[in-house]
Amino acid sequence: MNLLGRLALIAGFLVFGLPAYSAGYPERPVRFIVAFPPGGNADLVARLVGQKLTEGLGRSFVIDNRGGASGAIAEEITARSAPDGYTILLVSIAHVIGPILNKKLAYDPMKDLLPVSLVVSVPNVLIVHRSLGVQSVPELIALAKARPGELNYAAARGTSLHIAGELFNTMAGVNIVNVNYKSGGLAVPDLEAGRVHMAFSVITTGLSLVKTGRTRALAVTSAKRSPAAPELPAMSEFVPGYETTGWQGILVPAATPRAIVARLSEVLVKGMRAPDVRSKLGALGADPVGTTPEEFAAFRSAELAKMTKLVAKAGIKPEY
Repeated sequence: MNLLGRLALIAGFLVFGLPAYSAGYPERPVRFIVAFPPGGNADLVARLVGQKLTEGLGRSFVIDNRGGASGAIAEEITARSAPDGYTILLVSIAHVIGPILNKKLAYDPMKDLLPVSLVVSVPNVLIVHRSLGVQSVPELIALAKARPGELNYAAARGTSLHIAGELFNTMAGVNIVNVNYKSGGLAVPDLEAGRVHMAFSVITTGLSLVKTGRTRALAVTSAKRSPAAPELPAMSEFVPGYETTGWQGILVPAATPRAIVARLSEVLVKGMRAPDVRSKLGALGADPVGTTPEEFAAFRSAELAKMTKLVAKAGIKPEY
């Protein structure tokens, strides 16, 4: 074969090779690492996502829960996995908070993990113990200003809920002290008993606590009111410009073939639009999204920049 022939063959491989590589994908079950323990809302989201991937691609996506270290354990496992499309990862907003607060990670979250699709957006809610006697955000702000440093809120340090609390302190001009918990679930008994005064919580968890009658929901943290609780005002109605929301998305090892990434994204976008998924996610207070890899990459970069500013504004120092 002459030089021109070899060049034509190489060009043909470059043009047709990747789609051919992904045409039979997946040929075996896919490991679906979830950066959360079983049983929580994020785990339920992962199982819905895994179901749609299984239906769309014809192979099982096997859930592997690897919670801990704000997602760093699951992320490092994924970053070090073979980039062949047989390991995918569900992360939360902690993915962009982690590298801000931990400068000694053994991997680079932004370089070693490739965005596939943003799948859900999840608003948080501010709930207070009824013993505080406040029924609105303005009343809470007035009480906090009258008692600086005396009120507290529960949140695991470095999470989006911690940032939500510190951003509220900064923007509302108050000093409500963070009580650090290893997880949101561990704070629930203390909040119900009134040992802590308030918490920012994932909306479904917060609303379920309100049903006990011991706590009261004051506002959601999204820019607008949430369809999951339309009666609750958005925090921005009282603290202009305030907005913090959680989210979850799918990542893969950085060198995963682009054709496989595109195929996963295509199935996820379709799956997030399915009526059954929208209904089930709505019950969790989550809004289905579904994006291209490029859209998720741009979103991730914007979130990293936003969280970097918020962490600095709130005065949260890196742990390591």
